[in-house]
Amino acid sequence: MEKQLKDHAALAEAFIRDEEHVNWHDGALWWIRQKRDIASKQIPEWEDLREAASRIKSNVLSNLHDYLLQFEANAIKNGIKVHWAADADEHNAIVYSILKEKDIRQMVKSKSMLTEECHLNEYLIERGIDVINSDLGEYIQQLDNEPPSHIVLPCIHKRKEEIGELFHEHLGTEKGVSDPTLLTRVARGHLRNVFITRRAALTGVNFAVAETGEYVVCTNEGNADMGAHLSEVQIASMGLEKIVPQKKHLGVFLRLLARSATGQPITIYSSHFKKPREGQEMHLILVDYGRSRQLGRPEFRDSLKCIRCGACMNTCPVYRKSGGLSYHNTISGPIGAILAPNLDMKKHADLPFASTLCGSCSNVCPVKINIHEQLYQWRQVIVREGYAANTKVLSMKAMAWTLSSPTSYSTIGRAGRWVLNNIPFAVNNKFNPWYKQREMPDGPKESFGEWYARNNDQTNDVNDSK
Repeated sequence: MEKQLKDHAALAEAFIRDEEHVNWHDGALWWIRQKRDIASKQIPEWEDLREAASRIKSNVLSNLHDYLLQFEANAIKNGIKVHWAADADEHNAIVYSILKEKDIRQMVKSKSMLTEECHLNEYLIERGIDVINSDLGEYIQQLDNEPPSHIVLPCIHKRKEEIGELFHEHLGTEKGVSDPTLLTRVARGHLRNVFITRRAALTGVNFAVAETGEYVVCTNEGNADMGAHLSEVQIASMGLEKIVPQKKHLGVFLRLLARSATGQPITIYSSHFKKPREGQEMHLILVDYGRSRQLGRPEFRDSLKCIRCGACMNTCPVYRKSGGLSYHNTISGPIGAILAPNLDMKKHADLPFASTLCGSCSNVCPVKINIHEQLYQWRQVIVREGYAANTKVLSMKAMAWTLSSPTSYSTIGRAGRWVLNNIPFAVNNKFNPWYKQREMPDGPKESFGEWYARNNDQTNDVNDSK
């Protein structure tokens, strides 16, 4: 909980102290970004797919009410029990009520960022329900009592040596073992018993088809399938925005998702769940949790198009250097910095400023969300609503005053050059945030305005002499 009380800058500063680790994190994510580029270039119609996906999602957001009702009606016909939750509390209470009714005290869960948003694990554990995350990355994070740092690669910030130490401590492997294949086999052995013995399984939802009432879960490990097929009670938690109108539209998104996320042609398992098997109960919880509010914000509604591929994180220079946990929000990186202030503007007011606004996130987004523009717009909203840090507000006001007055601009420029040239220690000190990572430059002898005036006078003299 202590981390959540700090802002992005403070948490990022802690992360970058280990320069070797930061460089490794940066390189690992950039390697995945490069895989995405290679995969996308192998499809001549890549940009057409992005445009199609964006337009399908625009249609969904404009007709969300109708598609949700259509999906609910068809899901119920298929034998799925559909629940609606306005927020995290309602979602968690519904899951607990389902388990309590069946007297289930243990559950296995595959990757679901929505349940991470709702802090479902903590809620259930407090009520005596044992929950195991079966996605390998999330399982590692659970062992370390940390949230995921990436929506696709939950433990990307950990090196294999760190994971080896965790497994030694919690799973009894030999000390110093860090071979990824061996560690994966050990985890698989522990999780296999979990799958066999747990009566309830929960999955997330990548896509839900209004036309058929089915939903699709995409994984590379098959853990969602193991849990769902072996359980007596199957629960799926789904954000309202996961709807696609027709089954034929899935082809567009499935071609985009894995290539954008990890550079694969397709996820290893793209599993369709339509109806419970004989003797099984299937529950699906439709969760709002701020999505309707975001839908009602015209400048930010397109963020609901997100298919959670993580491409914006893999390319973001700030995310790659600062780490996902520095964002103190379940969904980190550029898209998280758009979604988080919608839930709590005061708590997450710092996140839209954790960006260079370079636009790389928008360029790689498979559904063409204008991410960097929305980050800029959030900054305006946060300042207007009074949630920006006082130091930032005052410094921007001072800058506005300086730039709006030629006299003050010229005077302060001369003073700044004199300080840099004569008493550089006045700015090269620990109180200057810029100096923490770089040396301040030597001050120029004259400003551009002074240089231009001097050279313009010389040009005029030459012309007059002619």
